[in-house]
Amino acid sequence: MKRSNIRNIAIIAHVDHGKTTLVDQLLTQSGTLDTSSSDRVMDSNDLERERGITILAKNTGITYKDYTINIVDTPGHTDFGGEVERTLQMVEGFLLLVDAAEGVLPGTRFVLQKALELGLQPIVLINKIDRKDADIARTEEAVHELFFDLASSDDQVNFPILYGSGRLGFANTDPSKMEGTMDPIFQAILTHVPAPEMHASPLQMLTTNIDYSDFLGPIAIGRMFSGTIRVGQQIVCCKDAVVSAPTKVTKIFKFIGLNRVEAESAESGDIIAVTGFDDFPAIGTTLCTPDNPKPRPYITVDEPTLSMYFMVNDSPFNGQDGQFLTSRQLKTRLEKELKTNVALRVEPTDSPDAFKVSGRGQLHLGVLVETMRREGFELQVSAPQVIFKKIDGEQYEPIELVVIDVPSEYQGAVMENLGRRKGHMKNMVTFSDDRMRLEYEVPSRTLIGFRSQFLTDTRGTGLLNVSFLNYQPYKGDVPARTKGSLVSMENGTATAYALDALQPRGVLFIEPTDKIYEGMIVGEHSRDNDLTVNPCKEKKLTNMRASGTDDAVKLAPPRPMKLERCMEWIRPDELIEVTPLHIRLRKRVLRESMRKKS
Repeated sequence: MKRSNIRNIAIIAHVDHGKTTLVDQLLTQSGTLDTSSSDRVMDSNDLERERGITILAKNTGITYKDYTINIVDTPGHTDFGGEVERTLQMVEGFLLLVDAAEGVLPGTRFVLQKALELGLQPIVLINKIDRKDADIARTEEAVHELFFDLASSDDQVNFPILYGSGRLGFANTDPSKMEGTMDPIFQAILTHVPAPEMHASPLQMLTTNIDYSDFLGPIAIGRMFSGTIRVGQQIVCCKDAVVSAPTKVTKIFKFIGLNRVEAESAESGDIIAVTGFDDFPAIGTTLCTPDNPKPRPYITVDEPTLSMYFMVNDSPFNGQDGQFLTSRQLKTRLEKELKTNVALRVEPTDSPDAFKVSGRGQLHLGVLVETMRREGFELQVSAPQVIFKKIDGEQYEPIELVVIDVPSEYQGAVMENLGRRKGHMKNMVTFSDDRMRLEYEVPSRTLIGFRSQFLTDTRGTGLLNVSFLNYQPYKGDVPARTKGSLVSMENGTATAYALDALQPRGVLFIEPTDKIYEGMIVGEHSRDNDLTVNPCKEKKLTNMRASGTDDAVKLAPPRPMKLERCMEWIRPDELIEVTPLHIRLRKRVLRESMRKKS
């Protein structure tokens, strides 16, 4: 039997192809929620709204006619692939969005491959057809090629294609029609996505997300695969061979719009939230009856490719900004993150004040550091390092698929830069008279620091998309950062007089009146070696005036060093000091005399 009035579907796409905007329109046009007063209502996280990307997978419920459509909005960036992998198990079908101008990008391939591996039913929407540079025919051809490349059965290459604009709120089966509503999407979901099957077998609810309430305690969010669950029922948590002690269900919630609506029971096919736990159930846990503890298979998540060391802040300025400073607090916070961030790994080190944290990529780890910083943590992080593997006695390294859209005039500079970084060109396509698309396979370790150089080389006009491809044999050594650091030799306050004298030596990261300590990095040297400088030097006062000595100091604006840029820039002997109010760069060994000895 099937529950014909329910559909479960995921929205997947490359980052910034319009998933969250489309969900806004579906919520509004179905009458479930009024989103006219705000946009991207599913991006509830501050970082998501600031960066304009989805970081955490979220689910909502839409009431359309007599149907309930459960929708999962997934991240498009491959660094957050763990969110995609765990949530796709909740649905029977997916809606793939592809930007009509940008076409198929690495994130499109990544999320589509994960969905097809699970045997989900596809629907394709070519989005943003209202863009002036939209090329619908080329994009549609690329979508078909991608499906033929990834599909594992004939059924997966037979899918409906719709054309529309999430921003303008229409979708059609005719690409020339630029008006209408979202009804064709609703109809395609009801027609092509299978209804969930009802199983009379004992209770199985797979937990794919967790939450917390001050009043209700830990909350398990997931999909009912069989049986029925009721308030007051005894359940156990099963994962692999581990079965918990029985606990009682205190509340059941279903999702309607952005709200959780309380229910007395739920059946096979429902996506629900359940409370009644003393401790957080792990993601991948199956909720079962005590007399039939049968865990459901849980998809394996891809391994991390990049690692960093998170350490207690031991700089001279420690404790000035943050609330959480100790190794115990840092350890507790990382353990909490492991409960929800399934693609993350945390390992202890020889030092009790340092932890090795591994993730999917620079953005994955950077978002974690930024989140902790906003929560009041002070910490230090090391330079990112790729994770190598030994296969048949040979060293293998992670390789990224890099897709670049760039004006033709900058093509040479980009190709030269990627060539130095051991990049291997796989494809080159001319979009128009003045724009190219380049596809490269590049070692992950050589891409650290590439993004900022790429934006400089292309004057900010290039588009860069990166996704993990596979592991390949080690490609050989590559030159590291070519510029050294300007390192302070003094504790004190930076002066305009001293910084003016330092300007010819390189690019500064600080301004006058900034607080400085010995060993802190204040700029980038113009040469390849580190240079110890005094940014706190003051002008000697005399009772004599001389021509030119009293001219106003003119300083160039300092280079802004945000967290991601710092992660790209630093060397292994340097650290990033992260506090709620400041991001500073420093040497691991602060004293110059000790650095020379080591």
